[in-house]
Amino acid sequence: MEEKLNIIKQRFVELSDLIIQPDIISDQKQYVKISKEYKDLKEIVDKINEYNTIKENIYEAEEILKSESDQEMIELASSELSSNNDLINEIEEELKIMLIPKDPDDSKNIVMELRAGTGGDEASIFAGDLFRMYSKFAEKRGWKVNIVDLNEGTAGGFKEIIIEINGENVYGTLKFESGVHRVQRVPQTETQGRVHTSAATVMVLPEAEEFDVELNMQEVRIERTTSTGPGGQSVNTTYSAINLHHEPTGLIVSCQDQKSQHKNLEKALKVLRTRLYELELSKKLEEDSQKRSLMVSSGDRSAKIRTYNYPQGRVTDHRINLTLYDLQNIVNGDIEKLIDELKVAQNTELMKNENENL
Repeated sequence: MEEKLNIIKQRFVELSDLIIQPDIISDQKQYVKISKEYKDLKEIVDKINEYNTIKENIYEAEEILKSESDQEMIELASSELSSNNDLINEIEEELKIMLIPKDPDDSKNIVMELRAGTGGDEASIFAGDLFRMYSKFAEKRGWKVNIVDLNEGTAGGFKEIIIEINGENVYGTLKFESGVHRVQRVPQTETQGRVHTSAATVMVLPEAEEFDVELNMQEVRIERTTSTGPGGQSVNTTYSAINLHHEPTGLIVSCQDQKSQHKNLEKALKVLRTRLYELELSKKLEEDSQKRSLMVSSGDRSAKIRTYNYPQGRVTDHRINLTLYDLQNIVNGDIEKLIDELKVAQNTELMKNENENL
């Protein structure tokens, strides 16, 4: 580990010099990349400095115990040595986790797509419940949620809704939400009180920056139409809705949330870049056998990952066999416990893989 820590400190010194160079500052793509690496490494370097300070304290306490004859000084040094030995073990564990290679997309904003699955109207209502859950969680984090496009269900909720969530480390926090979410409850439309199982699919994509994806606009056909559904006369009668057709891949992206055609086009292009980025990301994940073998996946949207059981008041995450009897708080946005446990499970696996590769 010492060797890795020294390499990190050396790289941090290099970045400290690069980040103030005029040619780097003038190149936005390069500057953003270096600034992000600098910020990530600074957190580790601060922890390394704390680690080294404690090591020095341990060394000084050991020297006192070797040479000191005064009983009071010996007791003081012994106490210092004991507390610092406990502390250094904690920091070593923290450093091991920090040294696990990070997903470069973790710091990005996201595009989240929620779609009603099996279950008819109840599935649409459940997709609406999930949208509310994630919106409340985002609000608590101080993140901003923007609706890109939606298709409302006939009995409430959404057949499909696409949103952007902007903030700090959004993808790193929510990436494990991708997959099939199931709900078991008595639907509003059920007259005999029978419990039904419905499902909704959640897809979480890291938002692609302009310099992440080279988008050739000559390959994009732009279709301008009037908006459909609620929104008022000005939205539904002007050609503000945007449909983008990406000819090489066949991808189609729609946005009709804004009254302004320009704003809808801007949002739709952002989603299109994100979907193209996802195609590249999927290829990389397929090639990466280590990531593919992880129990906690962030890429398999067809996997049944979680069940929300209303009669029993429980939520079960099937990937880590975690059951929490706190359904009402969870559907109201208190999903930190689930996310924290998923992160712990992933880090445990990654550390195991790292140790096997040493």
